[in-house]
Amino acid sequence: MIRRNKLFLASVLVGVSVCSLAAQAQTAEEFYKSKGLKIMLGHPPGGSYDLYARLAADHMRKYLPVPGSIIIQHKPGGGGVLAVNYFYANAPRDGSMVGLFPETLVHTQMMDPKIARWKMEEMKYVGSFAPVNAAFVVRAGAGINTVAELKARPVTLGCSGKASQSYQYPAMLKAIGGFDKFKLICGYRGSKAFVLATERGEVDMVASAWNTWRSVGKQYLDSGKMKVLLQAGLKRDKEMANIPLMQEIVTDPKARLVLEFASSGSPIGRAFITPPKVPADRLALLRAAFDKLVKDKAFLAQADKVAAAIDPTPGQELDELVAKSLKTPKEIVDAAANAMK
Repeated sequence: MIRRNKLFLASVLVGVSVCSLAAQAQTAEEFYKSKGLKIMLGHPPGGSYDLYARLAADHMRKYLPVPGSIIIQHKPGGGGVLAVNYFYANAPRDGSMVGLFPETLVHTQMMDPKIARWKMEEMKYVGSFAPVNAAFVVRAGAGINTVAELKARPVTLGCSGKASQSYQYPAMLKAIGGFDKFKLICGYRGSKAFVLATERGEVDMVASAWNTWRSVGKQYLDSGKMKVLLQAGLKRDKEMANIPLMQEIVTDPKARLVLEFASSGSPIGRAFITPPKVPADRLALLRAAFDKLVKDKAFLAQADKVAAAIDPTPGQELDELVAKSLKTPKEIVDAAANAMK
């Protein structure tokens, strides 16, 4: 009996070893041919996250050898927090899933670790389609035409959750920028809901991605029903060259540093990210496929057709931006966190 058990154990160990060697021998290309790819979003359909995910799903198969369609999975809630927490803890670590989440993840992690149960230093970016500045868009019926009026009058703003730019930027201006008449109404499910709420007059203003407004909300801006009064980012978007940045309208030096820290995710923009511990060869293949995708003529033509800005940044550069943000002095991070509260 003892000999039989030993023989059985030995056979099991040999089987495990063979399987392990087979897995190690499998190339990244072979893996994707058998496994495919999913894209997880923390927002519902209809906004810029969905727009970029669908563009990638339509064209990335040319450069990533997946067997069928690239699948898009929506998991909305909390301005993306629900999806990112799930992604970090539960997404497969084999490279078969990437995320397309808010550019504010590193700041949320540093300012509000109670809700941000992820570690950006353990995840790797694949690449960014385009930077994202937030546009503060006000409806014409609100009767607010200047930043001075925006500061002086009561203004209601729509937002989704605390991880979103729709909440973070207005909350900080309210706390440290002198915009103490702001009233934030959170709970809207994504940018499509923001646009409709602003159109109906439920809210006066929303701070959300310019990448969304230039596509989904373009008709409202062109018709004059809505206008941009302010933007958030490290530098002015070239399409909003005459619109001031948040940090340009405050006079306190510390407040300016806090707002710059809050805006430092802007260069990350709409970007694919992987969960922790994805094998290096699969990450490299994902990055190579992405870098080819954003130069593909058919992809660029479709992006232009749907008004999706394309100004790509490689994944390695995005990881370096995250590392730099994580070194922000605690005094500035604490001031930003207090401003959000």
